[in-house]
Parts: sequence; C-alpha cells; structure tokens
Amino acid sequence: MDIQALRQYFLGLQERIVNAAGELDGQPFLTDAWQRPAGGKLEGDGITRLIENSHLLERGGCNFSHVKGQALPPSATAHRPELAGAPFEAMGVSLVFHPRNPYVPTVHMNVRCFAALPAGREPVVWFGGGMDLTPYYGIEEDAQHFHRVCRHVLSPWAGLHARFKPWCDEYFFLKHRNEPRGVGGIFFDDFNELGFEQSFAMTRAVGDAFLAAYVPIAEKRRHMPYGEREREFQAYRRGRYVEFNLVFDRGTLFGLQSGGRTEAILMSMPPVVNWRYQWVPEPGTPEARLYSDFLRPREWADEVL
Repeated sequence: MDIQALRQYFLGLQERIVNAAGELDGQPFLTDAWQRPAGGKLEGDGITRLIENSHLLERGGCNFSHVKGQALPPSATAHRPELAGAPFEAMGVSLVFHPRNPYVPTVHMNVRCFAALPAGREPVVWFGGGMDLTPYYGIEEDAQHFHRVCRHVLSPWAGLHARFKPWCDEYFFLKHRNEPRGVGGIFFDDFNELGFEQSFAMTRAVGDAFLAAYVPIAEKRRHMPYGEREREFQAYRRGRYVEFNLVFDRGTLFGLQSGGRTEAILMSMPPVVNWRYQWVPEPGTPEARLYSDFLRPREWADEVL
C-alpha cells in the first residue's frame, strides 16, 4: 500500500472538485485544516472545505481525512468480524452538495481506502465509495445522464457496474420508510478483489468521474423558476436524507464511533429540513410523480427517452 500515492490522489481530487464547484457557484469554499495529535484514540489530519448560503449551493461540503486509530469501530467490521478491535488507517474524500434550487438534485460522492493492521498479520486493505443522486423533482434525462456516466466509468472492469448499481439501490434504502433515498448510482465497499493497484485505479476512476456526472445537471437546472411550494417539498424530502445519514450510513457511523470531528462528519446535513406527520402528495402532482416514477429501482442507463 503506497500511502503517499493515496494521499496525493485524494488531496488532488478534493482540490479539483472544490475549484470546479466554486467556479460554478461564483463563491469560494471555506478551508478548515485540522490535525489530531499523536497518542490519542484517533490521530491524523484533514481538510474540510465548506460553502453555505451561496448562489448554487445552500450548503456543500467536501472533506479530506487521513486518520489512524487504535481499534476499528463496529461500523467498519460489520462484514469483517475477524478484524474487530484491530488498529487501522483510513483515508478518503467525501462530499455532499445541497443546492438551493429544488430542481437541482442533492448529490453525494465518496472514495476511500481502509487498512486494518492486525497484530502479527499482513495489513488487510480495502476500498469503498461511489456516488448517488437525490432529486426532489424527477427529470428523466438527468437520472439517465448520471447513470450513464457511472456505467461508462466502470466499463474497463467487466461486470462491476452490474454489481455496483444494484448495490447502490440496496444500500441507499430507508428500511423504516420502505423507500429509496433517491435514484441511486453506484456503490461499493470492502473491495480489493482486483488487487491493490487495479482496485485503486477503479476507485480513482469513480472519483474522477464525479464532475462529469453532476455538473451538467446542476448547470441545466440551477436557473429553473421555483416557489414556496417547491421549497417546502425540498425541505420535507431533505428529512429523508437526515434519517438515512444518522441511522444507516456507515461513513457517518464510522466517524462518530471512532471519535472523528463531529463538525466535519455532519457537514452532510442539509441546512433547512421539515418533517410532516403522515403527509402524502396529491395524486397527479410533480411531487407524487417523484414517488411513483423515480423512487424505485430503474435501469436508467439503458432507458431511451
């Protein structure tokens, strides 16, 4: 495992994404570099890049972190119980963008590498990540574009898109609501079956594809007119995002359980959220169409509009 190559890539990816998003928004991201001293439960460093109340993004965060810990928390060993309690090293980039305009979808992307360091054994290294789209008002061509970029980026590795697309649908699912969080994308975790070099290359390809997947959608939809009705529905649907992140998301749980920086971990939370008791959209409305047409698994990349 080449730590410096990993670190250089993840830092460069964060910089490229933040620069592109800042140009699109017309406002720079805040930079908050942090460091945890050696000797504690968790040590390491990172850079939090955040933007709030700007033209495009009501709130957006893009984090880089590189940490070492004394023991892997339960969220990281759910599928690898033999590594429970092992020292670890973890590094990656995670972002969530919450746009102001309800016609621009929220988006999440994450690429990361973990290394468990069990005593007397070789390090166990794996990668994880992906990207997914969460629209408030569904637009078919946007979902199709996002999924086609996801499929294309995995095309050098036969069979991976066919696995990672349904994996995303299954992962970003609110079991207590019995509904998907959004229209999905790709997701993978505990992955090293291609060996370190090719698994890292695949992870880099996913990270590098994010801007191509999302920026064209944001540019198309950012100036669409909207009113209070659309903003209220956006705030209601953002509640689902909060529920998923706090109940199911492994990255959030890992950060909190391992003693990570709470402000950086919770930068994924939307700035304005509403909950309504037993609310359902009126039949035939655009809000109802989100549920009937978009919040269900579809083979978006294959569909002809």
